[in-house]
Amino acid sequence: MEIDFAYQNAIMQSMQTALIMLNNKYEVCFVNEAALNAFESGKSQILHKPFLDFLIDDCIEESRLKKVIELGEEFSQSELQLCFKDGRCILVDLQANLLNIASKEYILIEVIHVNKQRKISQETLHYAQQMAARELIRGLAHEIKNPLGGIRGAAQLLGRQLPDQEQQEFTQMIMEQADRLRALVDRLLGPNTLPQKRWTNLHQIVEKVRTVITADQSVKFNIERDYDPSIPEIYADSDMLQQAILNIARNASQALRDSKVDRPIIGLRTRIERLCVINGRMHNLCALVSVIDNGPGIPRKVRDTLFYPMVTSKKNGSGLGLSIAQTLIDHHEGKIDLESFPGYTEFTLYIPIIKKGEDDE
Repeated sequence: MEIDFAYQNAIMQSMQTALIMLNNKYEVCFVNEAALNAFESGKSQILHKPFLDFLIDDCIEESRLKKVIELGEEFSQSELQLCFKDGRCILVDLQANLLNIASKEYILIEVIHVNKQRKISQETLHYAQQMAARELIRGLAHEIKNPLGGIRGAAQLLGRQLPDQEQQEFTQMIMEQADRLRALVDRLLGPNTLPQKRWTNLHQIVEKVRTVITADQSVKFNIERDYDPSIPEIYADSDMLQQAILNIARNASQALRDSKVDRPIIGLRTRIERLCVINGRMHNLCALVSVIDNGPGIPRKVRDTLFYPMVTSKKNGSGLGLSIAQTLIDHHEGKIDLESFPGYTEFTLYIPIIKKGEDDE
């Protein structure tokens, strides 16, 4: 039977630690949201099913579970490779304890995703570094723009007073270069308009991006779509999200073109994830948009600074596409995650999902 925990249940559902409760037949009788996220499955597919049926490679031996029930022998294991039947493997810290509830014995299994915990700490540090770098650039940009305006104005006045056409060409050149530097500074500062959020369909945005990159004739690649139709409407600025996804997709297409992969592929995937921690804040639900390519991968030496302005792994890249994408996603309280190795690169955009009515708060 499924156990009713009342308010204790609400506490356990909000925990980041995955909790799985088994009866004396080792069947699942309770899972919290973090456990569902780890299993990548729904509650109806897990409850009342043998726990070990979901795992492979004897990652947890039945004899150990038996000792918990029969002898009260608790066990724990650090950095255990937990492998699921769908082929996924995650590194976890696992603890199994005996619980006695209403004269019945249960096994409570606590699973902490080691990689996820480390990633949260790293993301928090990287976010703080990015914010510090962005503020530094913002301050320098304003200091540069002020004298640029004076230089341009002085050149313009001087040009009006010079009778010689050849000398006027020099003042015109000064104004053009001042305008070019001002435009570069504006690009460094990134988008400065507030998002115009409204309820929108995420897949319509992704499909517009697909149409744009498909029209690019400089490289031929296959596009593989894998969409989750259960994602509800999101409250977002569709133009900003489209630009962010497009910047990443264009980077992928350029990487495929430059590396001359035999069978270039760009994948567009959407998913929902529960209990996402973004910049130290917990979100109950997030929509995920992934752009995947089979190019050469991102060099390790630039990964930690890849979202900084003027940082790029391409020979002729401006280093602003990912920085702008990050700024646009920041406007939605989201984040961009990266996983890359030779032959595989995946950028994942996390966009918090709010319920309708919360946008008025």
